[in-house]
Amino acid sequence: MKKFIYAGLTLILSFGGYAQTKKGYAPVNGLQLYYEIHGSGKPIVLLHGSFMTIGLNWDKLIPELSKTQQVIAIEMQGHGHTADIDRPYSFETLADDVSKLLKYLKIEKADILGYSLGGTVALEFGIKHPEQTGRLIIISSVYQHSGWLPEVNAAMKEFKPDFFDATPLKPAYEKVAPEPKNWRKFVSKLMEFDTEDFDIGQANLKAMKSPVLFIMGDNDGVDLNHTAEMYRLCGGGVFADMTGLPKSQLAILPGQTHVTLMMETEKIAYLINTFLNGQKANK
Repeated sequence: MKKFIYAGLTLILSFGGYAQTKKGYAPVNGLQLYYEIHGSGKPIVLLHGSFMTIGLNWDKLIPELSKTQQVIAIEMQGHGHTADIDRPYSFETLADDVSKLLKYLKIEKADILGYSLGGTVALEFGIKHPEQTGRLIIISSVYQHSGWLPEVNAAMKEFKPDFFDATPLKPAYEKVAPEPKNWRKFVSKLMEFDTEDFDIGQANLKAMKSPVLFIMGDNDGVDLNHTAEMYRLCGGGVFADMTGLPKSQLAILPGQTHVTLMMETEKIAYLINTFLNGQKANK
């Protein structure tokens, strides 16, 4: 089972092996939402997975993406530097936080990249805030709770908060959290949310205007039928020799799990960059 888990002051400094240009806290919907900005160019927002921090999720990918884009990485409610508040988790409120952050930063529109939990938040953002949404990149995520394989959902219901103590998640949290002692409280609250049923809607996905790149592992815990369904809802799965290529794309990386997929930095960066440039992958 352990193989499965795995408005502030602006500063100039070096962090985690890459050049960090700005960091701060934005007053957003009752939160002091932590963000970092790296590089310059067209903005792309990075949304991490459950229990993660910017460094743990994106340490290797930020240096690649920030060569050509302005990367805005955030830590969502209760994660990392961002203290929790007395507000239940929901995909709608997490997406609204991203919207308010972009307004705070005076950014009209951005591409959105989300992994796992962050991928569902990214889809919700694209549905609820289309005027702020450029392209979407969804890594190892779902639009329905049932999109995860049954054994994934069963495992999440069985986990106890102390299970995560032996993973890299705990020291990453304690290193940056305003109240490190709240680790178990944070884990318990997020675990409850992660086991809740949800469905952001087939019709909503189908009506979404933004192009979407889905990046999945072939054994990452997302039901392959669900992956195909998401792609079809976003315009994929057509006979492109007759109709032309759709605006959305699907990449399934072989031999990858939910955790190891994020270690394929070079491949993921290539797929993202070609998609953001309006091109198709050819290698």
